[in-house]
Amino acid sequence: MPITSRPRRILYVENGIGYGGAIICLRHLVRNIDRSLFTPMVVTGRTGTQYQEIAKEALWKYITDRHIDIVGAHRAIDHLEWPDKIPGLRFVINQVLARTDDIANFLPFFIQLLWTAKIFKADLIHCNNEPLCNRAALLVGKILNIPTVCHVRGDQEGSRLMKWAFNLPDRFISVSHWVSESMQNKLQIPANKIDIIYDGIELDKLDLNAEGNDFRRIYNIGEKDFAVGLIGLLIPWKGQELFLDAANILKSKIPNLKMIIIGGTPDDCYEYEKMLKTRVKKEQLENIVIFTGHINNMPLAYNGIDIVVSASTSPEPLGTVVIESMAMARPLIGPKHGGAAEMMEHNKTGLLFVPKSPTSLAEQIYAFYIDSSLRSTISQNARSHALKTFAVDTHVRKVKEVYDGLLNNVA
Repeated sequence: MPITSRPRRILYVENGIGYGGAIICLRHLVRNIDRSLFTPMVVTGRTGTQYQEIAKEALWKYITDRHIDIVGAHRAIDHLEWPDKIPGLRFVINQVLARTDDIANFLPFFIQLLWTAKIFKADLIHCNNEPLCNRAALLVGKILNIPTVCHVRGDQEGSRLMKWAFNLPDRFISVSHWVSESMQNKLQIPANKIDIIYDGIELDKLDLNAEGNDFRRIYNIGEKDFAVGLIGLLIPWKGQELFLDAANILKSKIPNLKMIIIGGTPDDCYEYEKMLKTRVKKEQLENIVIFTGHINNMPLAYNGIDIVVSASTSPEPLGTVVIESMAMARPLIGPKHGGAAEMMEHNKTGLLFVPKSPTSLAEQIYAFYIDSSLRSTISQNARSHALKTFAVDTHVRKVKEVYDGLLNNVA
């Protein structure tokens, strides 16, 4: 990097659906980036206790990206049949919602972000999510003539609007080979424009000796109970319904079974949480299924359950749950697609199940239940793999190389 009179200023923009793996990994990056070389500022589209904590680690600003809940409006309307009875009505409704989103949500966020970037004198903008939902940040970069990086964390649909958005960033960071291949195949992004960098976490700050019995006492999980934990935000594609299906299969096979749903609920998904709890009551699973909500002390939760499950029904790029549970030396089950299949070797560093199959998921849970030595062996293998693959120092170094390449080109 060329010598400058001040550290280069990086503006990070995070506007995910809720406080999950993406923002957690961003915080690991921001905490560990060299302050003699870079000054980070984080802008989030949402606020709350976890987001406000960022202010202790870096410059932080909240700019709301949702004055009107367009997503909620779509959810309320999409399942209705009457708009289809009038030709063209659903198209008109969707166009009205889209333009309302542009005027009420996108435009105010874009203007405030443009002003923030200008006052901050940003040298580079790093978007923490895919380009379409970050088009405001990417357009700010174009207007101010500063380079932009987009962190891509999921599969892409390949729509016309998506292809347009993917033309905006100067560089992409992909969290896995699977995501990179998806971008190349569906959106024709050149491979030489993509850097594959696994998310990094502060492994030394994960408390391997966290007292799991404290977690069990809080949630009335007995010493002899077999506790299976599904960790992730309560969003439909995270697989909570699949988890309940597996609970129904296993409740007669595993004595003292406890199926723990661990994770907070984004504002957009309260109806989904309500539906899950209604299911639990209707299917008489109250004595088996436990909802914890958001948990701050995750090592306590990891050590308080017997096995960890990632059950995403759509391919997930590289879930933080996979990284953390492997680093914590916990027995892990994941779907055989996306980042989980890339990171886990079946019967060596974890168990893989057929995606969307409750029967297959139940079989892998039962395999861990009947074989404690398998749980122990896989746990140790998983930790060894995690220590080599997900160290935050490696992540930060590789991200710095991306910044250096872009900033040297504009110096």
